[in-house]
This record gives sequence, structure tokens and C-alpha cells, in this order.
Amino acid sequence: MLRLLGLVISIGLADSINPSTIAPALYLASGERPRARVAEFTIAVFAVYLAGGALITLGPGQLIRSAVPDLDVAHTVRHVAELVAGFVLIAAAVLVWRGRHRLRSRGLPRSNPKRKSSVLLGASITAVELPTAFPYFAAIAAIAGSGLDVEREIFLLLVFNVCFVLPLIAIVGTLTFAGDRSARILGSVREFLERRWPHLLAGLILLIGLVAIMFGIIGLAAGTHGRVGRFFRHVRRLLHVHP
Repeated sequence: MLRLLGLVISIGLADSINPSTIAPALYLASGERPRARVAEFTIAVFAVYLAGGALITLGPGQLIRSAVPDLDVAHTVRHVAELVAGFVLIAAAVLVWRGRHRLRSRGLPRSNPKRKSSVLLGASITAVELPTAFPYFAAIAAIAGSGLDVEREIFLLLVFNVCFVLPLIAIVGTLTFAGDRSARILGSVREFLERRWPHLLAGLILLIGLVAIMFGIIGLAAGTHGRVGRFFRHVRRLLHVHP
């Protein structure tokens, strides 16, 4: 559970460097009622992303769990899912890196800070982005293949989504505590992201993919060692041989 929690947190933090959510929040921060509007936007993003992940995990995920009722098999499926998640993340990192110049030239997504509904903006952006949220799918695959009960799966999804909206929470915190300096701070962040966000995103996704693969390999190796040990203990019992 702790290893899976670490993996979920890692992927959530990598996925949080998402220009589709950060950029609109930064532009909302430059409009009227900035703190309230960014907070509304953050809540909408969190709610839609969590709901989408729960539907996937508790729908197809239930089929995975019912197909692998044996605990050892469930552990193996979880570690295989970690490997798959790692390779998916590495492939996504390669795609982002190969398209980094094109992505940078397109600039960050822009939002009109005078739009009436920040909630609708957050919900619509997240709903559109969800079908292509490959890091999220990687985390969901690891969670669904873990063999955990529904309550702990929902907990892991909550943790992931808290990590995902951390940059948005940081923007709200800056608007709350930085006072007059908030415009300068957030403006500098926006300028940095406009220049470097594809490079940063590719590097983070690659790092988390490698970590996921490491977790999967270690888990499979430990599981194999445990099964071999149980096999020999069973043989000793059959032969009435004591160590």
C-alpha cells in the first residue's frame, strides 16, 4: 500500500504540471475577484477529475478485481500494472519531448479572466482533457490492479487529485498571502512556463515513469522470491523435513 501510495503521489505531482489547468488559473488570477475565481476553478477541476477517475476505477476496475480474486495473483497484477504505467509514462514523455518546440510555439492555453463562470471553465477544461490524461490512466491502472478494497482505492484517487491541483492551490495561496507582490510573482511563473513548460513536463513524466518501472520490478522480484520460499516450505512439510 505504501509503495502504491508513493507511486500515486509521484504521478499526481508530475501530472499537476499541466498547462491546460495552470495557465487558465494564472489568467483568472489577473482578473476580478482573483482568489475566489481561482478557488472555484480549482474545486471544479478537482471534482471532475476525481469523478472521472472513480468511474473508470470502479467500472472497468471492478472487472479486473473480480478476475483476480487470488491475493498472490492480485499482487502480481498490481506490479505488472506498475510496469505498464511506467512504460506509458515514458512513451508520453518521449512524445512531449519530440513536440516540445511545437508545443512551446503554441504558447500556454489562454482564458479570458472576465468570463462569468470559473466553475464551468474548470469543469469543461477537465472534461475535455480527461480522455487524453495518460499519466492519470497510468495511476488508475496501478490502483485498479492492486486488489485493494474500494475504500482504499477511493482514498488513493483522492490523494492523486489533491496532488494534481497543488499548483492551483499554490496560486490561491499566493493570492492570499503575497498581497501586492502576488501579481509580480504569478507573472514571473507564467513567463517561465511559457518558455519551459514542455521541457519541465517531459522531464517529470520521464522520472516518474522510471520510478514506476523500478517499483514494478522490485515488487515482481519480491513476489517471486516469496512464492519460491513458500514452495520449499510446502515441500518440507510434505516430506516431514524440519530445518
